[in-house]
Amino acid sequence: MQNLKTDIAPGYLDMELLRFTTAGSVDDGKSTLIGRLLYDSKAIFEDQMEAITSASLRKGDEDVNLALLTDGLRAEREQGITIDVAYRYFATPRRKFIIADTPGHIQYTRNMVTGASTANLAVILVDARYGVVEQTLRHAYIACLLKIPHVVICVNKMDLVNYENKIFQKIRTQFLQFAGKLDTKDIRFVPISAKYGDNVVDRSSNMSWYDGPTLMYLLENIHIAGDLNLVDVRFPVQYVIRPQSDQFPDYRGYAGRLAGGIMKPGDRVKVFPSGLESRIKSIDTFNGPLKSALAPQSVTITLEDDLDISRGDMLTGTINSPHCSQEIKLMICWLNQKPMQVGGKYLVRHTTREVNCVVKEVDYKMNINTLETNEGDKQVGLNDIASIGIKTTKPLFYDSYRINRDTGSLILIDGATNETVGAGMII
Repeated sequence: MQNLKTDIAPGYLDMELLRFTTAGSVDDGKSTLIGRLLYDSKAIFEDQMEAITSASLRKGDEDVNLALLTDGLRAEREQGITIDVAYRYFATPRRKFIIADTPGHIQYTRNMVTGASTANLAVILVDARYGVVEQTLRHAYIACLLKIPHVVICVNKMDLVNYENKIFQKIRTQFLQFAGKLDTKDIRFVPISAKYGDNVVDRSSNMSWYDGPTLMYLLENIHIAGDLNLVDVRFPVQYVIRPQSDQFPDYRGYAGRLAGGIMKPGDRVKVFPSGLESRIKSIDTFNGPLKSALAPQSVTITLEDDLDISRGDMLTGTINSPHCSQEIKLMICWLNQKPMQVGGKYLVRHTTREVNCVVKEVDYKMNINTLETNEGDKQVGLNDIASIGIKTTKPLFYDSYRINRDTGSLILIDGATNETVGAGMII
């Protein structure tokens, strides 16, 4: 196994980043698939390879168990399952990648939501022997709920069904029948064997009937630049920069990360919550001024007018303004052992803004086994997904999650313990 160079390759920092998550039922091979991706793309250090080889021998495995690369907790290794979200980073000459290996068990739904919340792409594994099962539908629904733009269905363990085309086609048909209920436009199917590497990085000689791309080819080439909302300008102000130095005596800049749209010097912008307007004077970075900035760049904006702007405010375009309200409907995934309290008070963190809120009502809970709504059950506990209404003490400036995942998401925090108790997607 080659040893990785420790120096950063030229252009590495400018490479496009793809975040993807894996999902699937228990023992579908998610961790093995990630291990195979890392192994075949030569992204494993020699000492890592030696460690998992020794661990595989101790467990009595016939082959090196690549799943051990991601299953880092002792309980995970003992049970042979994934419990917590494991993140892995690697790069090829075309792209950088962040992988979130998420659990398959229903009781770890919150972990999957956490790992998938920032993903551009979801890889959902299906065991070729069993086809589309309940958890396949559950994970596909969660991927749809989180508005992950691209979904790749990997039919794994094709080696255990003699690499038969008819089995792959049957599973493809099964999933497409269900996918008609989902709001996901880009769905791909790849037959693989994660254990032996068929169609993972290298094309399989055992499935000559498959003429589509390998999983790695999809990961390297799938178009993600169009996934961001570059129409509606959204710039949550994170920090006001005022050096008050001899060199910059009157400088006032608003630092933050563009959550949507494109900004240029001379553009008119509106400030929320005041509603006042101004023009962009300059867009500054550590390396100098820019002629334009687009999501998700982090920049500092200066305006032609001296306005009262602070952390939690938002700069937007003068058209396509965000919603501004204290009454908000959202889908919530509950992350805490203590159930959500209707009438309970929580802290809301939305973009760079923090306000208090009260949970007004629970409209319905999702049964993530049948994907049906249950209006009779109002008790929202750990791992539950529900539609709720909240009222905040101050207005939030937001879009629906469908339009902008940054301005359409929020978290609820227990003010007494400072624990994050819920992850919400604004309807």
